[in-house]
Amino acid sequence: MARYILKRFIYMIFTLFTVITITFFMMHSVPGDPFSLSRETPPEVRRNLEVKYGLDKPLINQYFIYIKKIISGDFGISMKYKGQSVIGKVKTAMPNSAAVGFGGVFIGCIIGILLGILAALNKGRGFDYFVIIIAIVGVSVPSFVIGSLLQYFFGIKLNLFPVAGWNGLVYMILPIMAASFQNIAFYARMLRANMLDVINKDYIYTAMSKGLNNREIIQRHVLRNSILPLVTSLGPMCAGILMGNFVIERIFNIPGIGQAFIVAIQNSDYTMIMGLTTIFSAITIFMYFVVDILYSFIDPRIRIYT
Repeated sequence: MARYILKRFIYMIFTLFTVITITFFMMHSVPGDPFSLSRETPPEVRRNLEVKYGLDKPLINQYFIYIKKIISGDFGISMKYKGQSVIGKVKTAMPNSAAVGFGGVFIGCIIGILLGILAALNKGRGFDYFVIIIAIVGVSVPSFVIGSLLQYFFGIKLNLFPVAGWNGLVYMILPIMAASFQNIAFYARMLRANMLDVINKDYIYTAMSKGLNNREIIQRHVLRNSILPLVTSLGPMCAGILMGNFVIERIFNIPGIGQAFIVAIQNSDYTMIMGLTTIFSAITIFMYFVVDILYSFIDPRIRIYT
């Protein structure tokens, strides 16, 4: 087991290093820079800013300096907003993104799994078709459409919740509803398909022949084997809790990490873009690493063949 974890950890570090390298050179290959967006910046001030942020050095030197800072935990200072560090921005914005993301994943997981189980147990009936329709709509309709519809009906028409802003628990309800819709559809569709596949396996018929009742078969055999593929999805979903939902945060005007990333792109803020991308990538890669370890505990055969 220790060898398996060490192997996955090495893969994780190598993947993160690759992402950082690609992001760095791609950012510097884009025409323009943060200081060219403002026509009022005098040439002398521009040169001083380039010296301050190290943009006057050869690109390869900038790369190694950046890698050295990343290793020491320094993700840099914003080139557009004076005194605002990448880490400081993450500390202030990430809790807001986590509130929406965790709520969306938690509600989506609970409701989606429940719908998937009931749909599989009622295959070919009305409730099954109802869940299939929900799954199709949830996967097909973009989150910004769902968010806009929620704003219109619950915010404008019914006047139950505020349509935008971030000032208390009541402001979280619509964004969490919008974030959970696709998760509900994903879990319901996936678990239904997995359960229907497992139910037809030979070991299920063997369990029936041993005299186990339907409840024991569903709990001990069907659910355990059906839910295994869903563990893989927890990686990116849990990473999304911390990274924020770019579209939903923009629609509901939430000061989260996703919105901060969009603003950084609009301003060509090199250090903020690269720093947030590195943090996003590290969180995502780490969550996949955790999922791999959980997978090996749930199904020990994975350790043998990996």
